[in-house]
Amino acid sequence: MLGIVTLLIVTAVVALVVQGRRDSMNVARARSLSVAETFAHAPGIAAALDSKDPTVLLQPRAEEIRRSTGVEYVVVAGANGIRYTHPDIALIGKHILGPYKEALEGKPITRTVTGSRGLAVNSVVPVQRPDGTAAGLVSVGIKVDTVNKLAYPSIPLALGAAVAALALTAGGAALVSRRLGRQTRGLGPAEMTRMYEHHDAVLHAVREGVLIIGADGRLVLANDEARRLLDLPTDAEGRAVADLGLDPRTAELLASGRAATDEVRSAGNRLLAVNLRPTGERGGPPGTVATLRDATELRAVMGRAETVRERLLLLYRAGAHMGTTLDVTTTAQELAEVAAPGFADCVTVDLADSVLRGEEPQPPSGGVMDMRRTAVGGVGPDHPLYPLGRVIGFVPTSAEGIGSSSGHTWLVPDLTASQQWRLPDPEQAERILAYGFHSLLSVPLHARGVILGMANFWRAQNEAPFDTEDLSFAEELVARAAVSVDNARRYTREHEMAVTLQRSLLPSGVPEQNALDVAYRYLPAQAGVGGDWFDVIPLSGARVALVVGDVVGHGLHAAATMGRLRTTVHNFSTLDLPPDELLGYLDELVLRMDQEEGTAGGGAITGATCLYAIYDAVTGRVCVARAGHPGPALVLPDGTVEFPEIPAGLPLGIGGMPFEATELEVPEGSRLVLYTDGLVERRDRDIDEGMEQLRNALAVRDRTPEETCDDVLEALLPTRPGDDVALLVARTRTLDPARRVEWQVDPDPSAVGGIRKEAIRWLNEQGLGEEGFVTELILSELVTNAIRYGSEPISVRLLYDRALICEVSDCSSTSPHLRYAATTDEGGRGLFLVAQFAERWGTRYTGRGKVIWSEQALDGPPSE
Repeated sequence: MLGIVTLLIVTAVVALVVQGRRDSMNVARARSLSVAETFAHAPGIAAALDSKDPTVLLQPRAEEIRRSTGVEYVVVAGANGIRYTHPDIALIGKHILGPYKEALEGKPITRTVTGSRGLAVNSVVPVQRPDGTAAGLVSVGIKVDTVNKLAYPSIPLALGAAVAALALTAGGAALVSRRLGRQTRGLGPAEMTRMYEHHDAVLHAVREGVLIIGADGRLVLANDEARRLLDLPTDAEGRAVADLGLDPRTAELLASGRAATDEVRSAGNRLLAVNLRPTGERGGPPGTVATLRDATELRAVMGRAETVRERLLLLYRAGAHMGTTLDVTTTAQELAEVAAPGFADCVTVDLADSVLRGEEPQPPSGGVMDMRRTAVGGVGPDHPLYPLGRVIGFVPTSAEGIGSSSGHTWLVPDLTASQQWRLPDPEQAERILAYGFHSLLSVPLHARGVILGMANFWRAQNEAPFDTEDLSFAEELVARAAVSVDNARRYTREHEMAVTLQRSLLPSGVPEQNALDVAYRYLPAQAGVGGDWFDVIPLSGARVALVVGDVVGHGLHAAATMGRLRTTVHNFSTLDLPPDELLGYLDELVLRMDQEEGTAGGGAITGATCLYAIYDAVTGRVCVARAGHPGPALVLPDGTVEFPEIPAGLPLGIGGMPFEATELEVPEGSRLVLYTDGLVERRDRDIDEGMEQLRNALAVRDRTPEETCDDVLEALLPTRPGDDVALLVARTRTLDPARRVEWQVDPDPSAVGGIRKEAIRWLNEQGLGEEGFVTELILSELVTNAIRYGSEPISVRLLYDRALICEVSDCSSTSPHLRYAATTDEGGRGLFLVAQFAERWGTRYTGRGKVIWSEQALDGPPSE
């Protein structure tokens, strides 16, 4: 005994030492990796690696970390493997050793190396820039001996504890031996062995009836369970089994001494499963050990356990399958599918109309509570129950009404014996009974003290009627479903509010203009509303602006931000700004909005993109600028699809960089396709694949913009998108050269008369003679102002579009302004007269100067 204890103590000490060394290695690995990761992720490391002289910035920090952490070295290297720091300055600038390329791919590497100074652990961690690329790497090494020194002081203590344990064990063994001798009253080994074997047999069979029968057929030992099952007398031990008053067949089996497995015997009104095993096979005394199980009670217990298991599985399925979507109808159908046929043969779910609309449910205030049949599960189309969509008026006297009005479940074990259940609709009740339904359980769906609807469970094929245990289970199941239904209802309400707000902020139609034939599509996201928007804005001079934008995120904040940006773009477009300048002003506005909302504690705009394009129907050119938004697609008249290179620019609200506009030549009949990223980007599809699908969908000739929209959405979005999608398709037109004219004007006041005569002649040719007087007046004022205050060259252009457009351009950047002249002033009334006679007027700046324009309303658009 003492030798075994000694061996165990020695083994424990050796294991402690070995474990200490293993732990030292693990500590070395963990310390080197943690130091490397901490240094690599420290602020400014990536910037220092990208600086002109990384060594100056990083060497002091690396040495400070090395000394404070006790590691062997901290080496920082660039992506090319050249050292920038090292304790030995002679090695700075040389190439590091080891698999640093694998570390640059983003995976830290920890390895054990053997160097000139002994076994060491080396960890290499990449240093990543904010965009995810590797700027360099950090290599940290620590000697294993350094960590081992921490574990050496504990070894003497362990040895001392082992010696003390050995001494205590030796003394304790002597004391225990003496005490056992006194307690056993001098019994020998054979008697102690037999006693141990008997008690061990009982110990291994305490959950069942246990009998130990000697080789002579006498009962040696019986536990309490065996006494209960066999109804044994108190003095049964020591008596022959045949004399215990047992059933003859049971007594014969117990006294036979043979092995038996689950042989059923009777004992009074019980059926027992008897197992017999000889005790001599394990070296014990001859005899038999018998175990008894009550098969009758076991069968009942197993039946109840199986029922409980099935119910628990059903509740688990309900938790996994109910509430998977935030849709009220789908959630109700999920409840019906979960409960039928596992719990009931048929399940119907009826919900209040207010719940289906997402409104707050109201408690019943009158005698009738209207509900709509929302889900049916478990039966075929020939069932006699009310169909889906049927409005059911529940009244307090009806079966369903009793449950809904009182707020408690209603159990009808036998439908044929219930007269109250038949009262509301006797004919319907007869059809239900004829179909085979015989038991009903109605449970209201409660949420925050208000009833959302009713769940009705029917049984037909299952002959067992519903009982109180079924009622408790149904209440638990419906309670879980009610939470999901209420969550879906509240989501429906919030979603409808957000969608209503979003649609009110989006354009309700396309404004009338002749430059473009426009079609659009807007698809909201599958869950929530987003910030995608589009716009078509007529501008002066037969020009039209096309806008597509996207605010990152979903919800009311994104929709409201989208509305603010769209309104801002409308306001800026009235200034006739070029696309790049307009995006610049919009960028400044978003930056101010972020600052204001951040100060007020609101949510900042996490990202917004925009594409702004102006198409000129006179020149057939389009000017495009974008702020972080996908570029447009251009479909030429022959069906060729191009994706023009447009400088991307930064998203709105970042600031610091100007935007750049690009002009494109667009033949008449071409299609400009503008879209948001939700059209081509998806989680399960690469953007390059999406762009190629878009190209294939567009590469067809002779399609209207409406047909193009349908084809694109069918090809790229066969299902409802996960992100908002805005699609704008515009087919270009050009203004008929016969409906436009341009003259150069000499900088002489006498030239005004000649311009008026030419204008009258051209108006008569166009059939616009009635506009001659007003046009003469407008041209006289605008040309006179250009001659007096502008600079050469001066030109006049008339355009006959949906309105008569007069444009006077010069190379001056000064802009006239409208004012009210005093009665004593000799001038100053020119622009006032222009504003009175023209429908609208304004000024737009060009690269060479400005254009003052006016529009005169006509009776209708020019005939095509």
